[in-house]
Amino acid sequence: METLFESFRIALELTPMGYVRSFHDKINWNNRLIGLMGQKGVGKSTLLLQHIRKFDNIEETLYVQADDFYFSGHGLYEMAYDFFKRGGKRLYIDEIHKYKGWSTEIKMIYDKLPLLSVVYSGSSLLALRKGSMADLSRRAIEYTMPGLSFREYLNIANGWNLKTASLEDILKGRVDFPYGEHRPLKYYEEYRRKGVYPFFSEDDFHLRLKQAVNETVEHDIPNYADIPVASAGKLKKLMYVLANSVPFKPNYSKLARDLEIGRNQLPDYVEYLTSSQLFNTLPEKGTGDALLQKVEKLYLNNSNIAFAVSDSNPTEGTMRETLFLMWMQEAYKVTSSKISDFEIEGITFEVGGKNKTGKQVKEAETAYLVKDNIEYAIGNSIPIWMFGFAY
Repeated sequence: METLFESFRIALELTPMGYVRSFHDKINWNNRLIGLMGQKGVGKSTLLLQHIRKFDNIEETLYVQADDFYFSGHGLYEMAYDFFKRGGKRLYIDEIHKYKGWSTEIKMIYDKLPLLSVVYSGSSLLALRKGSMADLSRRAIEYTMPGLSFREYLNIANGWNLKTASLEDILKGRVDFPYGEHRPLKYYEEYRRKGVYPFFSEDDFHLRLKQAVNETVEHDIPNYADIPVASAGKLKKLMYVLANSVPFKPNYSKLARDLEIGRNQLPDYVEYLTSSQLFNTLPEKGTGDALLQKVEKLYLNNSNIAFAVSDSNPTEGTMRETLFLMWMQEAYKVTSSKISDFEIEGITFEVGGKNKTGKQVKEAETAYLVKDNIEYAIGNSIPIWMFGFAY
């Protein structure tokens, strides 16, 4: 077990502390069992190690990765019990989805070691509970970590400390951006290509991101869902067909025929891709305040993925809608609009270029035009980059 402690200390020493995401403060770290989920590369491991450095007693804490070679000969519960006997109080288990049968052993740790607090992290797929897995719903408090917002990207890239903005402030053009020599459109262009992930400054960003997407589709999803090898190939093909077709209005019958996937299987495959945060769903607006479960459209989770996996450069219109949906879904309930692109809290949003007119939304009671290539809010025309301050 000493090797686990050594690996933990090395990882802790190498953890950057210059910027801690505000998502950290959304987590109630006092809970005895916490799950942190999210897409590969969004910074879950860094957040856990930053929290340990800032708040935990190192002598009573252990951070491990579930795919560590140690676990080829030892179990999670065995490790946790051994750690507890040594005086351990806080156990962090990263990449837990790579440990087969993880939920059963986490349940054992929770039930049999009540003085030990556990935080686990892993793929967003963990939110999909399979019948054979232990039910942790009454024990674990789970959080899903999003990619960087435009605001967070600006803070990390420039060493700033810009604050979030409410929807009301955004619609009035009141966001915490330091104009003057700094121009938002320059940063927005950089962000939409490679700013959603904390490793945006590393070389070969899009290649790294593509590899992360491939690992999710080729390994994480098949292993989690017990998909046969032949079906895993179809899942990857579905991923790339959808990536080059967004925004995609589901037509499962046609798609199933084209990809030779069973019609009943296809919705499950789409659910795996959305649950792993590779895609976002835009639900249809129901009657009154009711929301139907029907998906109106599928979008890629963010514009960075589009640049990494699409066969050609994504269209400007698609990127605008993708980012707007990504940002606003994190903070608000977003649905499709019967007359336009999106609706949030009874407000209609039409997303377009700087020359977009309000003709399409003239019948809406309250409507705004979301435009790129403009720096300031004028009337009901709001720059799209401002919505990147929603979280």
